[in-house]
Amino acid sequence: MASLTLTPALAGRAGRVAALPAGILLLVLLMVVPIPAALLDLFFILNIMISVAVLMVALNAEKPLDFSSFPTVLLLATLFRLALNVASTRVVLVHGHEGNAAAGHVIEAFGSFLIGGDYVVGLLVFAILVIINMVVITKGAGRVSEVSARFTLDALPGKQMAIDADLNAGLITPDEAKARRVEVATEADFYGSMDGSSKFVKGDAIAALLILGVNVLGGLVIGVASHGLGIGDAARAYVLLAVGDALVAQIPALLLSIAAAAIVTRVASAHDLAGQIGSQFASPRTWAPVAAILALLGLLPGMPGLLLLPAAAIAGLAAWALARAKARADAAPAPVAEEPADISRIDWSEVADAMQVNLEIGYGLVPMVDDRAGAPLMARITGVRRQLSKELGFVVPQVRVRDNIGLAPYRYRVLVNGVVVGEDEVAPDEMLALDTGQAVGSLRGRAARDPTFGLDATWIAAADADAATAQGYMVVDSGTVIATHLNHLLGTHAADLLGPDEVQSLLDRLKEQAAQLVASLSPNPVPLTVLTQVLRALLAENIPIREFRRIGAAIAVAAQRTLDAEELAEAIRPDLGPLIIQKLCAPREPLRVMTLEAGLEAVLGQAVRSDPARRHMIDPELGRRILDSLHQAAQPLIAEARPFALIVQPGIRIALRKLVRTALPDTPVMSFLEVPDDKPVDVVAVIGAPQQLAA
Repeated sequence: MASLTLTPALAGRAGRVAALPAGILLLVLLMVVPIPAALLDLFFILNIMISVAVLMVALNAEKPLDFSSFPTVLLLATLFRLALNVASTRVVLVHGHEGNAAAGHVIEAFGSFLIGGDYVVGLLVFAILVIINMVVITKGAGRVSEVSARFTLDALPGKQMAIDADLNAGLITPDEAKARRVEVATEADFYGSMDGSSKFVKGDAIAALLILGVNVLGGLVIGVASHGLGIGDAARAYVLLAVGDALVAQIPALLLSIAAAAIVTRVASAHDLAGQIGSQFASPRTWAPVAAILALLGLLPGMPGLLLLPAAAIAGLAAWALARAKARADAAPAPVAEEPADISRIDWSEVADAMQVNLEIGYGLVPMVDDRAGAPLMARITGVRRQLSKELGFVVPQVRVRDNIGLAPYRYRVLVNGVVVGEDEVAPDEMLALDTGQAVGSLRGRAARDPTFGLDATWIAAADADAATAQGYMVVDSGTVIATHLNHLLGTHAADLLGPDEVQSLLDRLKEQAAQLVASLSPNPVPLTVLTQVLRALLAENIPIREFRRIGAAIAVAAQRTLDAEELAEAIRPDLGPLIIQKLCAPREPLRVMTLEAGLEAVLGQAVRSDPARRHMIDPELGRRILDSLHQAAQPLIAEARPFALIVQPGIRIALRKLVRTALPDTPVMSFLEVPDDKPVDVVAVIGAPQQLAA
């Protein structure tokens, strides 16, 4: 039979897991099972020890989250104290007639020594302690907890966006951002729990009053009816024990209330509470006026000068000692200043920009990226990067946002690898209403064009957004306009964002799933630089590389014939045909295509074959006429938003792609080999022969 062996770590964890249920079961037993007075004394001492320990942890915490388990600890400590109250009530009522020591030495000490054996004094002291606990400490701590919980929850979205902004700006790593998000969520949970746990302390104080009343009335009834004691004797015996029992429970409750108040009123600091208070009172300007005022009071007639004057001397001595310490600190040699920088030296950081993508904004758009305003644009940019990374198949580089005083106040500019790829202007206090073709009526505002899709648009006041939506306009804010434009530009220039480092990351991830495929792919026979060129060629034609395993397998097979990057990209396209087509039509929907007339294809094929330099150039005049004819045939499909592809012979595909992308960049140019045999095709247009184009 196999044996099960626990390591010391697992055994320790199992012990900790079992300790909590065992402790809760013990609390229930204390309420139900009678226990002797000696064991009750031990539990009372343990209760006081736990309360003092909780108070010390609360005072030594540098910030509230350092004691994040406090709400649960407060609940368990309150349950323990209430269980002791039930157990001690049973002992007091059953054995109270036997004398002051019948309920244990702890209750006897609190009933005899602390209040001098006078139960009237004990009742008054207990009432004062309850008033202090309920009216002052518990009520104040509960109010602070409520306000802190409300403010913390209200600030939660802003803190999360600030974390995203720091991550997007490269100020923190993803692991640091994850840790900060966990801390923010824990802080919200903590203050929410503290708001509720303050009710435990209040309920405990009310329960103490009720338990004291039950003990007093029950003791009088039992003493008179069951043990034949007089009213006075019963009061002296039972009421004294009841008051002692109440004080034993109330003092730990008061300590826990102070601990709760100390936790919720803390402000995060590098010191514990004692160090924080001490550092803020360690100023001679604080104690010198105290000494002067105490000395003045001590000299007034009728004042206790023998007490006030020594106190004034102590305050004055403290002020003098603090002043000397400050003078010594000021007289200490200043740190040696660093030598001034050589103004003739030029650092690499001044001439090189390590960021691939930059978003430059005018000063009027700075509030959109300000952390104090919630940085709405930064959160949008992070969302754009995340979504685009999923679509393309590699991690899109971070976007650095910086202000440019050379731009107009509300203008922005997008740069990829130092090249300006797009710019426009937005109105941060207004909304952009887009006419998608279904709008009715006109709007009051400033006419504009959408920078992403070129749609007619109007900048309108934010108050008119609902009315514009009702008229059929699509209404977006300026942050969405910039984010959408950025998303379009990064998708268009995805090939410029992919480098050898990103490709190596793709190989490393693929190696975890298909080690043999990676071994047969790179670096032998396909060097990393060639593989990067092939993948960039795919991205340049809007083919994502998220199916990198399929792409890598196709490249590994094609590399047996050639290592030319352009030829490799063309050779693997037939294997990727389904990936290209699925963006153009549904699986059961026919593929809408345009083709070239056979004579035109023959002329173009001859021109490509006669070019030994493989420049894939087409005669400019013929190219213009082809584009005019293609554009005319595509207009109905574009107006109806029906995607289509241009299907040509494999030999002229590259030449046609270079020609078409100047006028219809989103139109895929495919070869016949890329269309699967079982895919239905709907030929929507045939571009005519050269003699027809010459007309």
